[in-house]
Amino acid sequence: MIAAGAMALALAVDGLLGWPAGIYARIGHPVTWIGRAVNASDRKLNRDTDGPALRRLAGVLTLIAVTALAAAPTYLITLILPEGLLGLILTALLAWPLIAARSLYDHVMAVAKPLSAGDIPAARDAVSMIVGRDPAQLDPPGIARAALESLAENTSDGIVAPIFWGALLGLPGIAAYKAVNTLDSMIGHRTPRFTDFGWASARFDDLVNLAPARLTGLLFAAVSGRWEASLACMRADAAKHRSPNAGWPEAAMAGALNVRLSGPRVYADRTASEPWVNAAAPDPSAQTLTEGLVLYRQSMLVLGVGLGLIAVLVGALT
Repeated sequence: MIAAGAMALALAVDGLLGWPAGIYARIGHPVTWIGRAVNASDRKLNRDTDGPALRRLAGVLTLIAVTALAAAPTYLITLILPEGLLGLILTALLAWPLIAARSLYDHVMAVAKPLSAGDIPAARDAVSMIVGRDPAQLDPPGIARAALESLAENTSDGIVAPIFWGALLGLPGIAAYKAVNTLDSMIGHRTPRFTDFGWASARFDDLVNLAPARLTGLLFAAVSGRWEASLACMRADAAKHRSPNAGWPEAAMAGALNVRLSGPRVYADRTASEPWVNAAAPDPSAQTLTEGLVLYRQSMLVLGVGLGLIAVLVGALT
């Protein structure tokens, strides 16, 4: 009961407060702490003089060490937390910084506002903070599409997945997940430096996101008012995505909003010819992006209420 209820409360706290700038200025953020450990391992273990096998082994050891470094202290904390309501509140407060609900909303809203006002340069600057593609190549539909894709994928990676593992395994679960996800974001790239060293982190991140990505898609479909179209788009197009997981929330959102997502995109150093998701639908607009944020808020409300009901039901049965 404590785990599910604590995740619901942590989601509510983060939705209201985010991670305050004053706290960040004083102590940083747990993800930045994890990032320092990843950088240290990269500098010391990912040596250009080593062959692919040694670099892959170093990456496996880094994955194990960084994940354990994040999970072990939280496990020890759980051993001393009290039971009952106080334990639930303390667990929620400790889980709070590992959920990015408010941050995601604020970053996407920072794109939606100037895009709706017709300020394309400002919208390009804002979207460059959340996607890697070249903002100078983005027209208004491209800006809206990039922001919607980021919203869909990061709802899964930044909110549903950590809550999923936190509800199942408590604080160690959410901390371990954030470590894996941070490792993937930092070293899980198919570049010459990280192809081998980041291989284990990228593959393990795919594994731990399998269920949350599909759950995110179902959440979007359930609250959309177009659940049949959303589910149909997931069935038809999710597997076409370059990622084994990101296609599920993106396809669900594309079907729910009746727009096309993904497709070709231009990065600073390359052009990626990706297939369209929901290809027959029109391009998104500023209005669609605003509707996507409404869909996001509704999904988070349903997620929080669902966790609360699970906590009450489990408590009643035990």
